[in-house]
Amino acid sequence: MTRIYSNEVTLDTAGETVHLQGWVQKRRDLGGLIFIDLRDKNGLIQVVFNPDVSKEALTIADKIRTEYVVDIKGTVKKRDEKQVNKNIESGEIEVYAEEIEILAKAKTPPFQVSDDNINEDTRLKYRYIDLRRPKLQNILKTRSIINKAVRDFLAEEDFMDIETPVLSKSTPEGARDYLVPSRVHPGEFYALPQSPQIYKQLLMLSGMERYYQIVKCFRDEDLRADRQPEFTQIDIEKSFTDQEDIIDMNERLIQYVMKTVKGLDIPAPFPRITYEDAMARYGVDKPDTRFGLELQNLNEFSSTADFKVFKAAVEAGGSVKAIVVPGAAPDYSRKDIDKLEAFVKNYGAKGLAWMKVNEEGMQGPIAKFFDDSKKQELTETLSLNTDDLILFVADKDSVVHAALGNLRNKLGKDLGLVDKDQFNFIWVTDWPLFEYDEDLGRYFAAHHPFTSPKREDIDKLETAPHEVKANAYDIVLNGYELGGGSIRISDAELQERMFRALGFTDEERDSQFGFLIEAFQYGAPPHGGIAYGLDRFVMLLTGSDNIRDVIAFPKTQNASDLMMDAPSVVSREQLKELHIDVEVEKD
Repeated sequence: MTRIYSNEVTLDTAGETVHLQGWVQKRRDLGGLIFIDLRDKNGLIQVVFNPDVSKEALTIADKIRTEYVVDIKGTVKKRDEKQVNKNIESGEIEVYAEEIEILAKAKTPPFQVSDDNINEDTRLKYRYIDLRRPKLQNILKTRSIINKAVRDFLAEEDFMDIETPVLSKSTPEGARDYLVPSRVHPGEFYALPQSPQIYKQLLMLSGMERYYQIVKCFRDEDLRADRQPEFTQIDIEKSFTDQEDIIDMNERLIQYVMKTVKGLDIPAPFPRITYEDAMARYGVDKPDTRFGLELQNLNEFSSTADFKVFKAAVEAGGSVKAIVVPGAAPDYSRKDIDKLEAFVKNYGAKGLAWMKVNEEGMQGPIAKFFDDSKKQELTETLSLNTDDLILFVADKDSVVHAALGNLRNKLGKDLGLVDKDQFNFIWVTDWPLFEYDEDLGRYFAAHHPFTSPKREDIDKLETAPHEVKANAYDIVLNGYELGGGSIRISDAELQERMFRALGFTDEERDSQFGFLIEAFQYGAPPHGGIAYGLDRFVMLLTGSDNIRDVIAFPKTQNASDLMMDAPSVVSREQLKELHIDVEVEKD
């Protein structure tokens, strides 16, 4: 008899004999009758052991416990109207067992699969039990559907799925590499790829023209809720293309995935915003556009005010910006605002100035610094109404943006302004080509050193690098960077100029990228692409709060695997073979 799943047992199968296999989620002994909830990958079904049907099956059922694996054959019966369980798909029927075989016994598990309130460390230590929970199984099913949708779309677009090496060369890509020592080359190391960036460019130089890969990448960096040391990218590259072509193709890809996975028709073209406008209006380069509370510039107002804190910030080349929270003044006490001030200090702000608007006018610690005419100017500039709460930060631009941008996101969530069922895709374009590190006194590539500058800015590479814009674009979903890409440099001379602008010596350039520079000498087509964070995409489409829930076997916050107990100490013999001597400092 062919095995069937719980969701295939319906009223239409009443009276039929069925073959079920799965785990015992719950067992109830009602004295003479035993009921179990049998769980498989598609759901739950109730099985009844009745001595009038099979005394032998009842005897065996008396021995089974939670998480035993069993094989059951029995007859489907319709439940009495009062016994219908509307909480499960098979709730209108039950199976009366005629035969049962215990396939595997189980110790009492450290937690019940039906329990959603489990300590995360416990869940990760016993991940194989945690993954039995329907919530995680549904997430991984969705992940699989997303993978297939991406592959189906790109196959139709004539892209080739090509694997690239995992053991590669260490090159500067913005994060620390994971290094792998070579046994046959003493003292030398491979690096695990932070991305397939160089390989996919070499594939374009090889004439592949359309490449993609769903690939593991590795970055040795501090973790957070949406970051893991090993993560999965949807990596895409195309030859003979430009930015508009890449954006159009990727909008169609997103539309196909969203329709396939969520049944949603996402309108295109997606809105676009420049990096400069994103920072000015939202304070972050990945704005959540599902709600308002945009940052408003008060430099002109502050430059003529008598309030020294505001005026000094503008005179020092910084800015004063505000967030207006409509109607929130009565709901925020001084204590509540103090908590907001403590929050923005995490982002470098020295403080959080504020005022409230009421029937009498403006109140707050800084209200006394503005006369009636300045208050009227502020009212008109910010379009203020009674009961509005105004929050100000004055400092250098980077601090103002970080403080208010993150405060905006916090307020959006705290005030319930975010529609969790809404999916807002936007493009952020015209990125700076370089970032300046004040501590090191030098420029770094904002994306990577192969990103092409805007044609009109090429002459500024050596003279005004801070003004150079990149042919780069990020796709943002609900405040998360979903993917990023660029049109690449395909001219060998321009690539060498880029390395010089980044401060590479000829020796450093040749040592780290000599093979790529040489490859460019043999004819490089114009090319560009994009890479999506698959884990983050799954997290957003499944409504998960933590990226660890969308990965089958994730690492903890400190990059440990509690289930495998990794990383771990290895034997001296293994280290000796790799020509490594380890010294661990003791406290």
